[in-house]
Amino acid sequence: MKNAKLERKIAELRAGDQRAFDYIYEQTNRSVYFAILYIVRDKMYAEDLLQETFVKAVRSLDSYTPDTNFPAWLMRIGKNLALNHIKRASREICTDFDTESYRYGSKEMEIPFVFEAAAKILAEDEYQILMLCQVAGYKRREVSEMLRLPVGTVTWKNNEALKKLKAFLVKEGGL
Repeated sequence: MKNAKLERKIAELRAGDQRAFDYIYEQTNRSVYFAILYIVRDKMYAEDLLQETFVKAVRSLDSYTPDTNFPAWLMRIGKNLALNHIKRASREICTDFDTESYRYGSKEMEIPFVFEAAAKILAEDEYQILMLCQVAGYKRREVSEMLRLPVGTVTWKNNEALKKLKAFLVKEGGL
């Protein structure tokens, strides 16, 4: 079930072919983004950390073991960067009196209520599967390959996450 073309492009990137990066990024950026977003819960920081993840991954590409789970390797880098970001942010002191503008960088909330609700009530794996299937548009089979889970498990967790989210939104008056 390994993605042979992705592995080929990784080998090309290792050999110095910078054009291979575009394919690698297109195939992996959404799963990494949602893994980071789950932790930082801020769209602006998640986007920054996504870019930092790919920079770090390209610099340390030699430490990736070929024919293993490359998307999982990238997600681990992204999650570690996100956790470090959270740790650093907890030590910072807010000097802006408008907490929303400090948190989001503007007065308007950048993460829709539904994303925030999903991150709040769902387990990390449920959130990631829901975001990949429903928001990023991956097929359950593709998510299954990315996360190395059976298709049935992905389908079940996706459906359970949708049920939990719907129940929460109905209860909160969001629907």
